Amino acid sequence: MRSFVHGAAVWDVARPRRPSRMAGVTMAGFHAPGLDALRMVPHPAVTLLLVFGDGSPVLDDAGGRRHRDSLVAGPGLGSGGAVRASGENVACVQVRLSPVIARAVLGVSPAELDGATVPLEDLWGREAARVRERLGEAVSWQQRFDLADTLLARRYGAGPPVDPEVAGAWHRVVAARGRVRVDSLAAGAGWSRKRLWSRFRTQLGPTPKRAARLVRFDHAVHRLVAGEGAARVAADAGYADQSHLHRDVVAFAGVTPAAVAGEPFLAVDDIAWPGGFPASAGTPARPPAGRTARG
Repeated sequence: MRSFVHGAAVWDVARPRRPSRMAGVTMAGFHAPGLDALRMVPHPAVTLLLVFGDGSPVLDDAGGRRHRDSLVAGPGLGSGGAVRASGENVACVQVRLSPVIARAVLGVSPAELDGATVPLEDLWGREAARVRERLGEAVSWQQRFDLADTLLARRYGAGPPVDPEVAGAWHRVVAARGRVRVDSLAAGAGWSRKRLWSRFRTQLGPTPKRAARLVRFDHAVHRLVAGEGAARVAADAGYADQSHLHRDVVAFAGVTPAAVAGEPFLAVDDIAWPGGFPASAGTPARPPAGRTARG
């Protein structure tokens, strides 16, 4: 357990002692005495928030809806800076799922979320309440991580895998940090551009083009948070110029590159998610025993 202090934000942050049994899954635990309109910055993973305890977390989404319990959101949660979290005595396990394994774990494709934030109960029914109860009864963060990991592995083992061509295209997007063309992805899959676009969108949620933009944005903003200058980041990340970086950051985060560097939701990543995005959402999934991976 480590403390994260960033301006007025003071949180306790826990990390698992060992990796998930499935690649494509990372977790962190958070306890925040108070959240005051925390801006959710988009990330190229499916976000699963498993809330527990007696706190009162609130998430206001882009559609004006207010959520007060465990939830799930597709890649790009918070686009435009329109999603905010608040509350007192907030405790949760946050899971980042690679889109490649999310369909199996959730029971629905991320595409069916259609960019919305969905209460976990809508997808898992009564199991969502049982998960909250068991996490609250656990006596340590590691026990909570183990409970969540067992649940995710069980659901993944019973769910439908994505097409290997789609999984391969996603991994190429991540490996290239978003600097890849859709025509190249289609050629690598041995498919037409139209077929890749359709299968990718249906099974993972975003289109290949938007996925590449989101991965590139994620790489760029974390470099900005690390203190690198916008001009250098723009050049190294493959933006045509600094103004294109500016437009992408504003489109995804709702603030300028200078302002996004100070966002707590990004700054905590170095503590909560060591190793960065490729380890959490870009690695091919290792299936539980007895199952052959197609992703």
